[in-house]
Amino acid sequence: MNLEKFPRYPLTFGPSPLHPLKRLSAYLGVEVWAKREDCNSGLAYGGNKVRKLEYLIPEALAQGCDTLVSIGGVQSNHTRQVAAVAAHLGLKAHLVQEHWVNWYDSVYDKVGNILLSRILGATVELNPAGFSIGIRQSWQEALEAVRARGGKPYAIPAGASDHPLGGLGFVRFAQEVAQQERELGIFFDHVMVCSVTGSTQAGMVVGFAAQERPRRVVGVDASAKPQETFDQILKIARFTAEAVELGREIGPQDVILETAYGGPEYGLPSPATLEAIRLCARLEGMITDVVYEGKSMHALIDMAQSGAIPKGSKVLYVHLGGAPALNGYAGLFA
Repeated sequence: MNLEKFPRYPLTFGPSPLHPLKRLSAYLGVEVWAKREDCNSGLAYGGNKVRKLEYLIPEALAQGCDTLVSIGGVQSNHTRQVAAVAAHLGLKAHLVQEHWVNWYDSVYDKVGNILLSRILGATVELNPAGFSIGIRQSWQEALEAVRARGGKPYAIPAGASDHPLGGLGFVRFAQEVAQQERELGIFFDHVMVCSVTGSTQAGMVVGFAAQERPRRVVGVDASAKPQETFDQILKIARFTAEAVELGREIGPQDVILETAYGGPEYGLPSPATLEAIRLCARLEGMITDVVYEGKSMHALIDMAQSGAIPKGSKVLYVHLGGAPALNGYAGLFA
Protein backbone atom coordinates (compact mmCIF):
# COMPACT_ATOMS: atom_id res chain seq x y z
CA MET A 1 0.00 0.00 0.00
CA ASN A 2 1.29 3.46 -0.86
CA LEU A 3 -0.31 6.32 1.09
CA GLU A 4 2.89 8.35 1.26
CA LYS A 5 2.63 9.45 -2.38
CA PHE A 6 -0.22 11.80 -1.39
CA PRO A 7 0.80 15.16 0.14
CA ARG A 8 -0.61 15.89 3.60
CA TYR A 9 -1.00 19.24 5.38
CA PRO A 10 -0.88 18.62 9.16
CA LEU A 11 -3.95 20.05 10.91
CA THR A 12 -4.16 17.74 13.93
CA PHE A 13 -2.17 17.56 17.15
CA GLY A 14 -0.73 14.22 16.03
CA PRO A 15 -2.23 10.83 16.91
CA SER A 16 -5.63 11.36 18.52
CA PRO A 17 -5.94 10.17 22.14
CA LEU A 18 -6.82 6.56 22.89
CA HIS A 19 -8.04 5.63 26.35
CA PRO A 20 -10.01 2.92 28.16
CA LEU A 21 -13.65 3.42 29.13
CA LYS A 22 -13.36 1.37 32.31
CA ARG A 23 -16.78 1.97 33.86
CA LEU A 24 -18.60 1.43 30.58
CA SER A 25 -16.54 -1.72 30.01
CA ALA A 26 -17.52 -3.10 33.41
CA TYR A 27 -21.16 -2.30 32.68
CA LEU A 28 -21.12 -4.05 29.28
CA GLY A 29 -18.77 -6.96 29.92
CA VAL A 30 -16.56 -6.07 26.95
CA GLU A 31 -13.34 -4.03 26.98
CA VAL A 32 -14.08 -0.67 25.38
CA TRP A 33 -11.54 1.99 24.48
CA ALA A 34 -12.29 5.35 22.86
CA LYS A 35 -10.30 6.88 20.02
CA ARG A 36 -10.94 10.58 20.40
CA GLU A 37 -11.24 12.25 17.02
CA ASP A 38 -13.41 14.82 18.81
CA CYS A 39 -10.27 16.35 20.32
CA ASN A 40 -7.76 15.63 17.56
CA SER A 41 -7.08 19.28 16.71
CA GLY A 42 -7.08 22.78 18.14
CA LEU A 43 -9.20 24.03 15.22
CA ALA A 44 -12.71 24.76 16.54
CA TYR A 45 -13.01 21.54 18.57
CA GLY A 46 -11.57 19.28 15.86
CA GLY A 47 -13.35 16.19 14.58
CA ASN A 48 -13.03 13.51 11.94
CA LYS A 49 -13.33 15.94 9.02
CA VAL A 50 -10.13 17.74 10.05
CA ARG A 51 -8.28 14.46 9.51
CA LYS A 52 -9.82 14.19 6.02
CA LEU A 53 -9.03 17.80 5.16
CA GLU A 54 -5.32 17.18 5.76
CA TYR A 55 -5.32 15.44 2.36
CA LEU A 56 -7.58 17.89 0.52
CA ILE A 57 -5.83 21.10 1.55
CA PRO A 58 -2.55 20.49 -0.35
CA GLU A 59 -4.55 20.27 -3.57
CA ALA A 60 -6.51 23.44 -2.75
CA LEU A 61 -3.30 25.35 -2.07
CA ALA A 62 -1.54 23.95 -5.15
CA GLN A 63 -4.44 25.12 -7.31
CA GLY A 64 -4.28 28.63 -5.83
CA CYS A 65 -7.81 28.49 -4.48
CA ASP A 66 -8.91 31.23 -2.11
CA THR A 67 -12.30 29.90 -0.94
CA LEU A 68 -13.29 26.52 0.49
CA VAL A 69 -16.88 25.78 -0.57
CA SER A 70 -18.78 23.04 1.20
CA ILE A 71 -22.20 21.90 2.30
CA GLY A 72 -24.01 20.23 5.19
CA GLY A 73 -27.04 20.50 7.38
CA VAL A 74 -27.77 23.48 9.58
CA GLN A 75 -25.81 21.89 12.44
CA SER A 76 -23.13 20.31 10.26
CA ASN A 77 -19.93 19.39 12.10
CA HIS A 78 -18.20 19.16 8.75
CA THR A 79 -18.90 22.72 7.63
CA ARG A 80 -17.73 24.03 11.02
CA GLN A 81 -14.44 22.19 10.51
CA VAL A 82 -14.10 23.53 6.96
CA ALA A 83 -14.62 27.06 8.33
CA ALA A 84 -11.96 26.50 10.99
CA VAL A 85 -9.41 25.13 8.54
CA ALA A 86 -10.06 28.02 6.15
CA ALA A 87 -9.51 30.53 8.95
CA HIS A 88 -6.32 28.75 10.01
CA LEU A 89 -4.94 28.96 6.46
CA GLY A 90 -6.08 32.52 5.71
CA LEU A 91 -8.67 31.34 3.18
CA LYS A 92 -12.36 32.19 2.87
CA ALA A 93 -15.15 29.69 3.47
CA HIS A 94 -18.55 29.62 1.78
CA LEU A 95 -20.91 27.15 3.46
CA VAL A 96 -24.31 25.97 2.28
CA GLN A 97 -26.43 24.83 5.25
CA GLU A 98 -29.47 22.88 4.10
CA HIS A 99 -32.49 21.88 6.19
CA TRP A 100 -31.49 18.23 6.57
CA VAL A 101 -33.15 17.65 9.96
CA ASN A 102 -36.83 17.93 10.85
CA TRP A 103 -36.12 19.78 14.07
CA TYR A 104 -37.66 23.19 14.63
CA ASP A 105 -36.22 24.56 17.86
CA SER A 106 -36.18 28.36 17.61
CA VAL A 107 -32.42 28.52 18.25
CA TYR A 108 -31.44 25.61 15.98
CA ASP A 109 -29.93 27.86 13.29
CA LYS A 110 -28.31 30.23 15.79
CA VAL A 111 -26.26 28.07 18.19
CA GLY A 112 -23.78 25.21 18.11
CA ASN A 113 -21.86 24.49 14.92
CA ILE A 114 -23.45 27.22 12.81
CA LEU A 115 -22.66 29.80 15.48
CA LEU A 116 -19.02 28.70 15.44
CA SER A 117 -18.88 28.91 11.63
CA ARG A 118 -20.14 32.49 11.78
CA ILE A 119 -17.60 33.39 14.47
CA LEU A 120 -14.89 31.87 12.27
CA GLY A 121 -15.84 34.31 9.50
CA ALA A 122 -17.44 31.93 7.03
CA THR A 123 -20.16 33.00 4.62
CA VAL A 124 -23.15 30.97 5.80
CA GLU A 125 -25.97 30.39 3.32
CA LEU A 126 -29.16 28.83 4.67
CA ASN A 127 -31.11 26.70 2.18
CA PRO A 128 -34.44 24.91 2.72
CA ALA A 129 -33.50 21.76 0.74
CA GLY A 130 -33.90 18.44 2.55
CA PHE A 131 -31.46 15.64 3.38
CA SER A 132 -29.51 13.58 0.86
CA ILE A 133 -25.90 12.41 0.76
CA GLY A 134 -25.62 12.97 -3.00
CA ILE A 135 -24.09 15.92 -4.88
CA ARG A 136 -26.29 18.95 -4.28
CA GLN A 137 -27.47 21.63 -6.72
CA SER A 138 -27.20 24.30 -4.02
CA TRP A 139 -23.50 23.47 -3.60
CA GLN A 140 -22.88 23.74 -7.33
CA GLU A 141 -24.61 27.13 -7.30
CA ALA A 142 -22.38 28.27 -4.40
CA LEU A 143 -19.28 27.36 -6.41
CA GLU A 144 -20.59 29.48 -9.29
CA ALA A 145 -21.35 32.37 -6.94
CA VAL A 146 -17.75 32.40 -5.70
CA ARG A 147 -16.48 32.39 -9.28
CA ALA A 148 -18.90 35.18 -10.23
CA ARG A 149 -17.46 37.48 -7.59
CA GLY A 150 -13.91 36.81 -8.73
CA GLY A 151 -12.92 34.12 -6.27
CA LYS A 152 -11.34 30.75 -6.96
CA PRO A 153 -13.31 28.06 -5.12
CA TYR A 154 -12.16 24.66 -3.95
CA ALA A 155 -15.05 22.21 -3.92
CA ILE A 156 -15.47 20.06 -0.82
CA PRO A 157 -18.57 17.81 -0.90
CA ALA A 158 -20.62 16.91 2.16
CA GLY A 159 -18.46 15.24 4.77
CA ALA A 160 -15.44 15.64 2.45
CA SER A 161 -16.58 12.21 1.29
CA ASP A 162 -17.43 11.99 -2.41
CA HIS A 163 -14.03 13.40 -3.36
CA PRO A 164 -11.05 11.58 -4.90
CA LEU A 165 -9.01 12.22 -1.73
CA GLY A 166 -11.86 11.81 0.77
CA GLY A 167 -10.93 8.37 2.08
CA LEU A 168 -7.20 8.95 2.63
CA GLY A 169 -7.39 10.47 6.11
CA PHE A 170 -8.91 7.33 7.57
CA VAL A 171 -6.51 5.03 5.77
CA ARG A 172 -3.91 6.88 7.80
CA PHE A 173 -6.14 6.56 10.88
CA ALA A 174 -5.93 2.76 10.56
CA GLN A 175 -2.14 2.95 10.48
CA GLU A 176 -2.24 5.18 13.57
CA VAL A 177 -4.43 2.69 15.44
CA ALA A 178 -2.05 -0.17 14.61
CA GLN A 179 0.89 1.82 15.98
CA GLN A 180 -0.99 2.65 19.19
CA GLU A 181 -1.96 -1.02 19.56
CA ARG A 182 1.72 -2.02 19.33
CA GLU A 183 2.64 0.55 21.96
CA LEU A 184 -0.15 -0.56 24.32
CA GLY A 185 0.11 -4.30 23.68
CA ILE A 186 -3.56 -4.61 22.72
CA PHE A 187 -5.55 -5.61 19.63
CA PHE A 188 -9.08 -4.38 18.92
CA ASP A 189 -11.16 -7.09 17.27
CA HIS A 190 -14.10 -4.70 16.80
CA VAL A 191 -13.99 -1.08 15.61
CA MET A 192 -17.27 0.85 15.97
CA VAL A 193 -17.82 3.96 13.85
CA CYS A 194 -20.78 6.07 12.80
CA SER A 195 -21.44 6.31 9.04
CA VAL A 196 -23.47 8.72 6.91
CA THR A 197 -21.56 10.18 3.94
CA GLY A 198 -19.24 7.19 3.95
CA SER A 199 -15.59 8.14 3.63
CA THR A 200 -14.66 7.71 7.30
CA GLN A 201 -15.66 4.05 7.33
CA ALA A 202 -14.44 3.55 3.74
CA GLY A 203 -10.96 4.77 4.63
CA MET A 204 -10.89 2.50 7.68
CA VAL A 205 -11.98 -0.51 5.60
CA VAL A 206 -9.05 0.05 3.25
CA GLY A 207 -6.52 0.92 5.94
CA PHE A 208 -7.31 -2.07 8.12
CA ALA A 209 -7.49 -4.37 5.07
CA ALA A 210 -3.80 -3.64 4.51
CA GLN A 211 -2.95 -5.06 7.94
CA GLU A 212 -2.28 -8.71 8.70
CA ARG A 213 -4.75 -9.33 11.52
CA PRO A 214 -8.45 -9.39 10.60
CA ARG A 215 -10.92 -7.32 12.59
CA ARG A 216 -14.54 -6.25 12.26
CA VAL A 217 -14.99 -2.61 11.22
CA VAL A 218 -18.61 -2.07 12.21
CA GLY A 219 -20.29 0.96 10.69
CA VAL A 220 -23.43 2.24 12.36
CA ASP A 221 -25.79 3.94 9.94
CA ALA A 222 -27.09 7.30 11.16
CA SER A 223 -28.58 8.42 7.84
CA ALA A 224 -31.73 6.29 8.14
CA LYS A 225 -31.11 5.77 4.39
CA PRO A 226 -28.83 2.76 4.85
CA GLN A 227 -28.70 1.55 1.25
CA GLU A 228 -27.46 4.97 0.10
CA THR A 229 -24.85 4.96 2.84
CA PHE A 230 -23.74 1.38 2.14
CA ASP A 231 -23.37 2.09 -1.57
CA GLN A 232 -21.37 5.22 -0.84
CA ILE A 233 -19.02 3.44 1.58
CA LEU A 234 -18.38 0.67 -0.93
CA LYS A 235 -17.80 3.10 -3.81
CA ILE A 236 -15.36 5.25 -1.83
CA ALA A 237 -13.55 2.22 -0.39
CA ARG A 238 -13.06 0.71 -3.85
CA PHE A 239 -11.75 3.99 -5.29
CA THR A 240 -9.48 4.58 -2.29
CA ALA A 241 -8.10 1.02 -2.38
CA GLU A 242 -7.08 1.52 -5.99
CA ALA A 243 -5.60 4.96 -5.26
CA VAL A 244 -3.36 3.71 -2.45
CA GLU A 245 -2.49 0.49 -4.31
CA LEU A 246 -3.98 -1.83 -1.69
CA GLY A 247 -3.39 -4.82 -3.95
CA ARG A 248 -6.81 -6.41 -3.68
CA GLU A 249 -10.42 -5.67 -4.52
CA ILE A 250 -12.82 -4.32 -1.89
CA GLY A 251 -16.20 -6.03 -2.12
CA PRO A 252 -19.58 -5.82 -0.39
CA GLN A 253 -18.42 -8.44 2.12
CA ASP A 254 -15.84 -5.94 3.41
CA VAL A 255 -18.48 -3.38 4.44
CA ILE A 256 -20.42 -4.01 7.65
CA LEU A 257 -23.22 -1.51 8.23
CA GLU A 258 -25.58 -1.90 11.17
CA THR A 259 -28.92 -0.39 10.19
CA ALA A 260 -31.03 -0.71 13.35
CA TYR A 261 -29.89 2.49 15.07
CA GLY A 262 -30.33 5.31 12.54
CA GLY A 263 -33.97 6.06 13.27
CA PRO A 264 -36.39 7.62 13.52
CA GLU A 265 -34.68 9.66 10.77
CA TYR A 266 -31.47 11.53 10.07
CA GLY A 267 -30.66 14.00 12.84
CA LEU A 268 -33.34 12.82 15.25
CA PRO A 269 -32.66 10.38 18.09
CA SER A 270 -34.75 7.51 19.39
CA PRO A 271 -35.43 7.24 23.16
CA ALA A 272 -32.79 4.48 23.30
CA THR A 273 -30.22 6.76 21.69
CA LEU A 274 -30.94 9.46 24.27
CA GLU A 275 -30.53 6.89 27.03
CA ALA A 276 -27.19 5.80 25.53
CA ILE A 277 -26.01 9.42 25.53
CA ARG A 278 -26.92 9.78 29.19
CA LEU A 279 -25.38 6.44 30.16
CA CYS A 280 -22.05 7.19 28.48
CA ALA A 281 -21.97 10.67 30.00
CA ARG A 282 -22.75 9.46 33.51
CA LEU A 283 -20.39 6.50 33.45
CA GLU A 284 -17.47 8.11 31.65
CA GLY A 285 -17.94 11.88 31.44
CA MET A 286 -17.76 11.49 27.66
CA ILE A 287 -20.27 13.53 25.65
CA THR A 288 -21.89 12.09 22.54
CA ASP A 289 -24.42 13.83 20.31
CA VAL A 290 -27.91 13.01 19.06
CA VAL A 291 -27.09 12.99 15.32
CA TYR A 292 -24.03 10.74 15.11
CA GLU A 293 -22.10 9.52 18.12
CA GLY A 294 -25.14 8.89 20.28
CA LYS A 295 -26.34 6.45 17.63
CA SER A 296 -23.03 4.59 17.43
CA MET A 297 -22.91 4.51 21.26
CA HIS A 298 -26.48 3.13 21.25
CA ALA A 299 -25.30 0.41 18.85
CA LEU A 300 -22.27 -0.44 20.96
CA ILE A 301 -24.35 -0.78 24.13
CA ASP A 302 -27.12 -2.78 22.49
CA MET A 303 -24.80 -5.10 20.58
CA ALA A 304 -22.70 -5.81 23.66
CA GLN A 305 -25.78 -6.54 25.76
CA SER A 306 -27.34 -8.78 23.07
CA GLY A 307 -24.16 -10.76 22.49
CA ALA A 308 -23.68 -9.49 18.92
CA ILE A 309 -20.35 -8.26 20.28
CA PRO A 310 -19.18 -11.32 22.26
CA LYS A 311 -18.15 -11.10 25.90
CA GLY A 312 -14.42 -10.58 26.23
CA SER A 313 -14.15 -8.62 22.98
CA LYS A 314 -11.85 -5.63 22.77
CA VAL A 315 -13.77 -2.81 21.14
CA LEU A 316 -12.47 0.48 19.76
CA TYR A 317 -15.22 3.08 19.84
CA VAL A 318 -14.28 5.87 17.41
CA HIS A 319 -15.60 9.19 18.67
CA LEU A 320 -15.84 11.40 15.59
CA GLY A 321 -17.01 14.60 17.30
CA GLY A 322 -20.35 16.37 17.14
CA ALA A 323 -20.91 17.64 20.66
CA PRO A 324 -21.24 21.35 19.63
CA ALA A 325 -24.53 20.49 17.89
CA LEU A 326 -26.10 19.54 21.24
CA ASN A 327 -26.90 23.19 21.89
CA GLY A 328 -29.46 23.01 19.10
CA TYR A 329 -31.20 20.08 20.81
CA ALA A 330 -31.42 21.39 24.36
CA GLY A 331 -35.16 20.74 24.49
CA LEU A 332 -34.54 17.00 24.39
CA PHE A 333 -32.72 17.13 27.70
CA ALA A 334 -34.80 19.70 29.56
